[in-house]
Amino acid sequence: MPKTLDSTPDAIDRVSPVAEIDAPPAHPAGASSGATAVARAEKITVVTIAAKYRRGEPISMLTAYDYPMARLVDQAGVDIILVGDSLAMVVLGHADTLSVTMDEMLHHARAVRRGAERAFLVGDMPFMSYQADAHEAVRNAGRFLQEAGMAAVKLEGGRAVARTVRAIARAGIPVQGHIGLAPQSVHAMGGFKVQGRTQLAATRLLDDALALEAAGCFSIVLEGIPDRLAAYITARLHIPTIGIGAGAGVSGQVLVLHDILGLSSRQRPRFAAQYADLGAAIRDAATTYHDDVTHRRFPTHSHAYSMPDEEWAEFCRLNDGDRMKG
Repeated sequence: MPKTLDSTPDAIDRVSPVAEIDAPPAHPAGASSGATAVARAEKITVVTIAAKYRRGEPISMLTAYDYPMARLVDQAGVDIILVGDSLAMVVLGHADTLSVTMDEMLHHARAVRRGAERAFLVGDMPFMSYQADAHEAVRNAGRFLQEAGMAAVKLEGGRAVARTVRAIARAGIPVQGHIGLAPQSVHAMGGFKVQGRTQLAATRLLDDALALEAAGCFSIVLEGIPDRLAAYITARLHIPTIGIGAGAGVSGQVLVLHDILGLSSRQRPRFAAQYADLGAAIRDAATTYHDDVTHRRFPTHSHAYSMPDEEWAEFCRLNDGDRMKG
């Protein structure tokens, strides 16, 4: 369960992008489903996320990379949509996330913004958009908000990026941290491997999480770490944790949309649940279309546009005459 913010010197020194606000009252008993629908249609903000956390309500988060998918995910009621750098792998076909650029991320983020009306939108800062210099990191984070309409940014790393997180947060930009399995550090980690399995590694992750909270993160993604460690870190923090391969003892969950829809060409990770097989459905539809075109079953008369007989007769009279003269 989330804890209330304390008044210790450490807590006071935290850079918090969210002021302490009383959680909104729950719907009264017997409230109509219409009232619930209206509440769900309200725009989700960083304050909404904090309020859900304080009430102990799980937070849902999914990736999206374009207008139609963002529209559908938004309509489903998902709390947070992440325009993830996983775009590089599941949309652009790269082997890892390192190749995607700021311009590509902004392009897709703008499309997601046009499709999502209510979800809280987070832009994933790509590799080398924040690692080299804190000033450059603030500028790039600002581009996600100014040019793409995102409400927050996410970046990977713990204590090493705490100063950068603090600078971005102080610029008025909500920041979501990301520790554990960090795809942008895949080469340093020796591959996509579970993190925090030793006492020393677990302690480092806890220290990273506490440093990110103190630097001003409104939330932290915990990826690919043991479930008991994720639960422990969650209990130690005063901000929500969003797990991906981190068990059930966190504040919320995030998955890659293409994994849950069966659209990914990569092997589905152990932690990802598949809720549909759209890959097979799309392949079957394309196969049927190809077969219908090949055997002249498509298009039919019902797919064609008509022309009035008298107009066609006049067209033929004029053009057939011209052809005969030629």
